[in-house]
Amino acid sequence: MDQIKWGILATGGIASTFTEQVRRLPDAEIAAVASRSAGPAEAFAERFGIPRAYGSWAELAGDAGVDVVYVATPHAAHRAAAGLCLEAGRAVLCEKPFTLNAADAAELVDLARSRGRFLMEAMWTYCNPVVLEMLRLVRDGAIGEVRAVHADFGITGPFDAGHRMRDPAQGGGALLDLGVYPVAFAQLLLGEPDDVQARAQLTPEGVDSNTGILLGWDSGAVGMLSCSMTADTPMTAAVTGTAGRIEFPRGFFDPRLCVLHRPGREPEEITVRSEHSGMQHEAAEVMRCLRAGEKESPLVPLDGTLAVMRTLDAVRERIGVRYPGEDEE
Repeated sequence: MDQIKWGILATGGIASTFTEQVRRLPDAEIAAVASRSAGPAEAFAERFGIPRAYGSWAELAGDAGVDVVYVATPHAAHRAAAGLCLEAGRAVLCEKPFTLNAADAAELVDLARSRGRFLMEAMWTYCNPVVLEMLRLVRDGAIGEVRAVHADFGITGPFDAGHRMRDPAQGGGALLDLGVYPVAFAQLLLGEPDDVQARAQLTPEGVDSNTGILLGWDSGAVGMLSCSMTADTPMTAAVTGTAGRIEFPRGFFDPRLCVLHRPGREPEEITVRSEHSGMQHEAAEVMRCLRAGEKESPLVPLDGTLAVMRTLDAVRERIGVRYPGEDEE
């Protein structure tokens, strides 16, 4: 597989960013793009020089010349779009949040495993080399035992009543769009929490606009997280242990560096040289897995994705956010 051929499912902003970055990889080719109608797909294909454009998801899913499909739809459509591609035999990289809820996520994972198809959540943070170096430091005991994780992600908006961020039918709210990052970051270090507490302000439509999350583990470790679509938060993160801490500056979800603080020592700036940047890290991991015949990524394991989805479900239960079609029990 000298060249991995990608299909892009959806034509919005995140799909544009991914396409722009991945087409710069020498071993990747953007072979096809699909939308719900031909017009947007053809315009996207012309913009990026993509040879095939489809006016339906099914046509892309059925394209045997595509090795892997990047699903970049709004997250309410992830289950349907990714499932269609898996059933057609395509490998899938699915944007975060993986699905609307843990039940849909489990269905996708079961489908991929039963069909023997590669599936990965597009959690680019987990593939970032600075984050991976932080994990190595933590595992090597550089800061002792982890006691607390702090992380936040908030943006100002404003989002009017018709925006997808406020639409329950599209999985609106700060939690799924933004809060998934702090939750995933905390669970990367500490695993699935034993206790979940949360409080939020809801919009008139019934989705969360400003949310605080307190996670607890039986070890005594805690996670203090927040997300907002009404306030520009620092977007920083910190991992504190019994013997020091590691801090990430603004943009912790795609860091260029972190800083190791230990008592009695000067702060140490941690950087990692890499030939990739941004979304290229996750794309490179997908391509490595495909060439190696791996059905799941060790960097973004599906069991970890499921655990994050269960935590997001628990937060929504605490704050009273439900989406159309979800059981009322």
